[in-house]
Amino acid sequence: MNKPLFEVADIARVHGCELAERGKLTAHQKKVMTAICNCRTAELGGHKERCNDPGCSYERYAYNGCRDRHCPKCNGMKREKWVADRKADALPVPYFHIVFTLPASLEIQCMKHGPEMYNLLFASAWETIGVFARQHKYLGAQMGMVALLHTWGQNLMRHTHIHCLVPAGGIDAQGWWRECKQEGKFFVHVKQLSKVFRGKFTDGLIKLQQKGIVELEGGPLVAKKKYLHPLYRTKWVVYAKKPLPTSDNVVEYIGRYSHRVAISNHRIKAFSEGKVIFSWIDYRTSKPGLMPLKATDFLQRFISHVLPVGFMKVRHFGILSSRNKADCIAKIREQFDVAPIAKPAKGINWMETFEMLYGRHPKQCPCCGKGIMLVVATIESGYCIRQRDGPKLTVNPGFCKRQA
Repeated sequence: MNKPLFEVADIARVHGCELAERGKLTAHQKKVMTAICNCRTAELGGHKERCNDPGCSYERYAYNGCRDRHCPKCNGMKREKWVADRKADALPVPYFHIVFTLPASLEIQCMKHGPEMYNLLFASAWETIGVFARQHKYLGAQMGMVALLHTWGQNLMRHTHIHCLVPAGGIDAQGWWRECKQEGKFFVHVKQLSKVFRGKFTDGLIKLQQKGIVELEGGPLVAKKKYLHPLYRTKWVVYAKKPLPTSDNVVEYIGRYSHRVAISNHRIKAFSEGKVIFSWIDYRTSKPGLMPLKATDFLQRFISHVLPVGFMKVRHFGILSSRNKADCIAKIREQFDVAPIAKPAKGINWMETFEMLYGRHPKQCPCCGKGIMLVVATIESGYCIRQRDGPKLTVNPGFCKRQA
């Protein structure tokens, strides 16, 4: 993929200070913004590389990444490693894709009380799946689920939802795999899922109210009269697709969502005179278009999707949880007479992972295509270069900000 013309970092370097001066950024958001601005620049240090082929003298500078999970440039290899691990865990059965979405009126609470609201969203979705999975007319077995949190839409506005991938069956009380009874169609009708999901989530909101954590618009929810509250009468959207047929389809689909950030740099089409234009798709019409925004508004939308510190946005439940999946996956594969898939070895570095996935060395010389780029000097933060094959410490005067 070609290098993007504009990056989120470019916009943040020019206009990020305006948001900070207005008091629009929290300390954590400032930290994320700083990391994105410094990513792959000399601020974080790096190294100088030279081709080891005798007939080639190509050299280049490579700078360190910030490794922040909100950075548009630092999650590609994390995604590939995650996908490789999930391929080893995939079951030889179809999967349902179900999306649980919160009403727009709850977005204010999500921004104020992110951990509590997001945890409740995960719990409510899994409890909703469990309600139907335990009923024999639908399944009568223990199911599993992989859930991924997203807080944005294509226009970067708040749109909190979770993508859930659910195997089309479960393990019964005797330890045998049991398929869903919907003849390969949807697990349960979305209207039924929506009603149960609404009930589970509003029950959780009542508990958060009692603890004094949330205050809802339209007054508090009352347990026995919650159906009278405006929030309860709002449409709660649950989306479901037909089962994905194979595990490869499932894993590739999960991978697209697992380490995605609010917007990729390639979607930014223009940036000048304090305005940003980016591409988007209007899901109401399924038509692509271009959206212009003030640069500060663009950054405000982007930074509103920064997750709480340490929050786990990908979670596994039921037979796919960390505690159960090893035994359950082995048992199901044995019943289907499917050989286990070897997992990538633990502890391998990113270069070994890259070579395993793409069949070539990541440090192959882009000039001659024969040699390998070797590190000959280290660039320390502060723009100082430490030579590996020369003097102990020299300074590159071209971009040095401090005296040696």
